[in-house]
Amino acid sequence: MEGKRIQGTDNRGVVATLDELVALRAPAARLGEPPATRARHALAGPYRSAFRGGGIEFDEVRAYQAGDDVRGIDWRVTARTGRPHSRVFREERERPVWLGVDLAPSMHFGTRRAFKSVVAARAATLLGWSARDAGDRAGAVIRAAGETREHATTGSENRFFEILGDLARATEPPPPGAAAEGFDRTLERLADRVRPGSRVYLLSDFTELGERGRQALAELARQGDLTCLGVYDSLEQTPPPPGEYRVSNGRDVLRVSPGSRLFGDTWAEDFRVRWEALADFCRAHRAGLLALRTDDDLLDALASAETVARDPMNRRAA
Repeated sequence: MEGKRIQGTDNRGVVATLDELVALRAPAARLGEPPATRARHALAGPYRSAFRGGGIEFDEVRAYQAGDDVRGIDWRVTARTGRPHSRVFREERERPVWLGVDLAPSMHFGTRRAFKSVVAARAATLLGWSARDAGDRAGAVIRAAGETREHATTGSENRFFEILGDLARATEPPPPGAAAEGFDRTLERLADRVRPGSRVYLLSDFTELGERGRQALAELARQGDLTCLGVYDSLEQTPPPPGEYRVSNGRDVLRVSPGSRLFGDTWAEDFRVRWEALADFCRAHRAGLLALRTDDDLLDALASAETVARDPMNRRAA
């Protein structure tokens, strides 16, 4: 493509502000429990099980029944009533939620509605709010220009706001020439932090996924419930017809012109190969895969994640 700089740009959809991300709390309630591909691990936490036993949350005192653990006898109630009574606890389950969010400079691109970086930040925020509303702790590893920010899982609202603040800042236009650490290294950071039973949502365009990153993804899939959310723009899937187009990186606006037909064919083939490789990897490792196009309705797309593994190769470009 060839281009020249022109003046004027509109930051709507180019940057996600903190106020915007905070405001997503209300629509996130429509998601219900965060979507996942499966539930494989039972841990202590706020997901109540259907059976009662020696859990960590007190439920009730009732008359002793055959099979009750004698260590659970409530001697005060037994002495007062003259009949043995047991303290009954309800086992709890918890699914910590990890958000791996790729907001590197290469994600600062989009031609419809929003940049990929903004879509990733909004989707991660919706998943984070949904997790909090379900009583989960949420943590994040955010890849951005200059640095990668790590946040341990937390139930604190103030600390969750810190995650949102980093997401918002990472969508701001990167300085000229700014670079992020390697995507594979970010995945290794995430794999080092995730513990068995966690839910992991990884948001990226996966253009920089290498062999070390695949190994880290395989480890994440073994440890917990991994869902890859691939963010893409329709222009990446199908190049536009010949003509002049305006594009922006949030700071400058350029006029660009697509090249030859061969260039367009190669462009589309590169996209197809990359997505098919990602889909094959997710199937092989029992991980979820959800395609998020920059002009998708995010709530509708995320709500379908539990039941539909959407692949852009099965969707017509708009």
